[in-house]
Amino acid sequence: MEELLNEIVPQEELEKFEKKYAHELELDGEVTIETKFEYAMCLGIMILEDLSRIHAEGRRDYIYYLAFGNARIKNYSEGLKYCRAFLEIESNEQVRSLEEYIKKQNDKEMAKGMAVAGGAALVLGGILGLGIALAKNRQKREK
Repeated sequence: MEELLNEIVPQEELEKFEKKYAHELELDGEVTIETKFEYAMCLGIMILEDLSRIHAEGRRDYIYYLAFGNARIKNYSEGLKYCRAFLEIESNEQVRSLEEYIKKQNDKEMAKGMAVAGGAALVLGGILGLGIALAKNRQKREK
């Protein structure tokens, strides 16, 4: 799962789908759902969100890729939301696997955040302690 989430879209592939998208738009002002989907997979989640609203037939797939895309950009809360939405539609081992991966990554991020906050609290406590000790030392010298 991690390899998929860290995969980078080659520039040539992005350009290919961008040209296809622009060509269809130029021809008749309409872009097929398939072309929007291919281009969205290269670009990210904004077009997929739009597609999930306007194309009910593909909603299931769009929700999966929204979960996947959000996990890819480390937006774990949104990724979990889309995993759960998908699992309400149908049970799927791949989505369950993605959900577990997102939960683990989210827990790691939270642990890192707590460690940083704890470290900051220790530093602040040390500075306050030093300030108090210096103030007491100064009072003793003044007496």
